[in-house]
Amino acid sequence: MSDTKLLPRRATDPLKVDHRMFAQMFKDFARLDEWSVEQKIEMFRTLADRLAVHAALEEQLFYPALQRNVPAEDRPPILEAREEHKIVKTLLEELAELGPEDESFDAKMKVLGERVNHHAKEEERELFPLFNALPDRDREPLTRALAEREDEWGVGRGA
Repeated sequence: MSDTKLLPRRATDPLKVDHRMFAQMFKDFARLDEWSVEQKIEMFRTLADRLAVHAALEEQLFYPALQRNVPAEDRPPILEAREEHKIVKTLLEELAELGPEDESFDAKMKVLGERVNHHAKEEERELFPLFNALPDRDREPLTRALAEREDEWGVGRGA
């Protein structure tokens, strides 16, 4: 039963876990040498898949919940976060077209990592406090929805 399911303390907890995982994956990628083409391909695919799922959770659940429940003056960082997602998606598309054999692939991956890490820090500094300050009645549905979506997609806590 879904009602007896153990939920994270906060809806933002699984998103933070993803942020830490992304940071580590970019560090691991940076350690690969130029001859690790197969590893780079595999790591890029995994990273692109996880970033897509993470972005979908935020765009479909987290950002709309924030926009519905915070005052208008607190919404600009939400709009900025959506724009940052577009930049990350563009970089991922460019990387997918290049492949690791291209001499600019590693540089573009570095830029992607910097963008993702910057975005994660801004979310944690600006958006997560907004969400965590909401009353329980506004936070609870999103916490439940994120946990259910993570289970459905097989991501998040312990994945």
